Amino acid sequence: RKLVAYFEDTERDYRLWWMTSTALAMHFGFYDEKTRHHAEALVNMNRELATRAGLQGGDRVLDAGCGVGGSAIWLAKELGARVVGVNVVPGDVERGRRYARRRNVADLVTFDLQDMTRTNFPDESFDVVWAIESVCHVPDKREFLAEARRLLKPGGRLVIADAFRHRRPFGPEDERLLHDWLSAWAVPDLMTPDEFIAAAGGNGFTRVRFDDVSAHVRPSSRRMHRLMRVLYPLGVARRALGLFTDAQLANRRSALDQYRVVRRGLL
Repeated sequence: RKLVAYFEDTERDYRLWWMTSTALAMHFGFYDEKTRHHAEALVNMNRELATRAGLQGGDRVLDAGCGVGGSAIWLAKELGARVVGVNVVPGDVERGRRYARRRNVADLVTFDLQDMTRTNFPDESFDVVWAIESVCHVPDKREFLAEARRLLKPGGRLVIADAFRHRRPFGPEDERLLHDWLSAWAVPDLMTPDEFIAAAGGNGFTRVRFDDVSAHVRPSSRRMHRLMRVLYPLGVARRALGLFTDAQLANRRSALDQYRVVRRGLL
């Protein structure tokens, strides 16, 4: 319920201040030496994951925690993949369906209101399970890994872009900062890379690889911080007038907190 309420409450901020017409993305961007602006960085993240997953046209992909369908639509349009997006947020599922129709990929992309840890798809249904900044919202990441393993065909691939805590535990001040940020974004906690790799191996995944791309994501984090230095005070004023919810204001405040977390080297 908290997760659904968070995304329904903050949909307008994501749509107005983060998503672009080319990406429809709610995730951080990936910057390299050729990246000129935010919209390119968002698309780059899709491209980077598709490359790492060895994704090809005709692959059947589960977009686990698909947001409003930006990555699913990109995979269909750019690679010809057949994609099923699942999400627990009803409004996002409806928005994804509308976007797919408008972009003429409704024959390749479908969206279902389902929990990514307990789907109703048969065993070995997908070539690739894809998750961008969605696994963080799962209370027990092992449940997601077990479901992904069940759904993948032999030789299938799981590819994830997400935040990981640098170690466990931090000192009290850093733990408090981390969880102040995470709780406002409906994230219960983050795993360390070692914890996640061990959990993946325990669920039958082989050849598990972790790439630290923090340096490529940091410009996106800075952009969010600069944006919210302006938008957060406006949110405070709107909340005082009864025009903003507590969740909406917390979302903007936490967009500032995330940069403090990044600068302290916690991720």
